[in-house]
Amino acid sequence: MNALAVLGSRSLEVLRGFGHAAFFFVDLLRALPAALRRFGLVVVQIHVIGNRSIVIIAASGLAVGFVLALQMYYALVTYGATESLGLIVNLALVRELGPVVAALLFAGRAGTSLTAEIGLMKAGEQLSAMELMAIDPKRRVLAPRFLAGVISMPILAILFSVVGILGAYVVAVLLIGLDAGNFWSIMQEKVDVWRDVGNGIVKSFVFGIICTAVALYQGYEARPTPEGVSYATTRAVVISSLCVLGMDFVLTALMFSTP
Repeated sequence: MNALAVLGSRSLEVLRGFGHAAFFFVDLLRALPAALRRFGLVVVQIHVIGNRSIVIIAASGLAVGFVLALQMYYALVTYGATESLGLIVNLALVRELGPVVAALLFAGRAGTSLTAEIGLMKAGEQLSAMELMAIDPKRRVLAPRFLAGVISMPILAILFSVVGILGAYVVAVLLIGLDAGNFWSIMQEKVDVWRDVGNGIVKSFVFGIICTAVALYQGYEARPTPEGVSYATTRAVVISSLCVLGMDFVLTALMFSTP
């Protein structure tokens, strides 16, 4: 009976947390029109969130392109299908690896930054001071950052895929010696702009919403202590990563279930 009571208490606590997060997200959406009216704040945050993430996104995309082309070549050469290397690399990047890996990197770099920033503002009572001055922190602080994250994530995912394809080209054509014309022509012939590239962009847009919302929520609800901010930052990365991986499966099943 004791164990049952503990299980029920924990379940109620989890449900309460989900409900609180849902109300927070709704309030964030309601604050977006105010952020759009002051788009200069959004532009500043796009620079902070997106522009400062370019280096790690580009470097990771290049490395993934290198390794993916090399591994695919070793697998395809056994069956004499090396002419399909460009197609496989392109589909893997624009459908899956581009949106997913870019989102995980985004959560680790920009998400932690957002959580720590909001958490420190709460610990320093800056958010409380805004409320005392009749300024809604969600409209002035959170909404511009949320909008900037949603805008930046698809751009970073596209950059990841483009750099990854260029990295695969370097390995496949310049190092291995495959035909450059075949590498590009099979992409143009087999890759569908709407079904493949478009669905990848939709994925990255959804991942941007998840990563940014989770990061802001964890920062806003962090305990106003150094340990609380540290815990919230770690929690934001873990929750964002798990949500991205789970949502990726759901979106893939919905987008590519029919031929």
